[in-house]
Amino acid sequence: MSLRNFKTSNPVFHGYFWDDGKSSSKTMTVTGIFFKSMLGILVIAAITAYLWKLNEEGMPMRWFTLGGMLGSVIISIVISVRQNWAHFLVPLYVIAKGCFLGGFSSYAHRNFPELPYQAIGVTIVTFFVMLLLYQLKIIVVTKQLKSIIISATVSIMVVYLISWILNLFGIKPYIWGTSWFAIAFNILAAIVASFALLLDFDYIERYKNKAPKYKEWIATWGLLATLIWLYIEVLRLMQKFAIRF
Repeated sequence: MSLRNFKTSNPVFHGYFWDDGKSSSKTMTVTGIFFKSMLGILVIAAITAYLWKLNEEGMPMRWFTLGGMLGSVIISIVISVRQNWAHFLVPLYVIAKGCFLGGFSSYAHRNFPELPYQAIGVTIVTFFVMLLLYQLKIIVVTKQLKSIIISATVSIMVVYLISWILNLFGIKPYIWGTSWFAIAFNILAAIVASFALLLDFDYIERYKNKAPKYKEWIATWGLLATLIWLYIEVLRLMQKFAIRF
């Protein structure tokens, strides 16, 4: 089967990967997603670096982390039901994620300065490995695989939501510690996040050069959400190993 007839949703690739000469300024293109994603990543990186600097000067990061998390969740819900608003909601999502990521990773940056950069490296390598596996059809995105990835993703998010609620009541769930159970859960979440990239690839391949232009923002949103999730899981896992060993 030709890759052109395949399905996907992930964009840090140049047009020559999948574009087939039928691109239109009025439809979603891989190139458009690529540039929007790169811009989003740069904005997130700038906000994160600025918050790290503030944290080193003594400013607490709790409200940045909490505000960024809640903001990104609310914006994601609105995007899901109002996709044609994505062109101005996704930039707001990027800002919220930058605040969350800066606050979340400030502890690691302060106590283990090299870990965030190592986590970024692992995330980039994982992205290209999954892209290669997808391109070579070593892993084929079937309906059954989609169902498994989506079910696993939802299950993990539910666990995180419940653990967050328990935290509010002073109950610390095992997944936040450095026990072998917590590490195993972290590894599982990182694997699922890696496979979730395949759904992004599938979305892009299915709608490129066909869907309305605003769908580029939807694809960018999905890709950034997956990459940030993967980065967070990798960083948490590396922190646990650093603390434990």
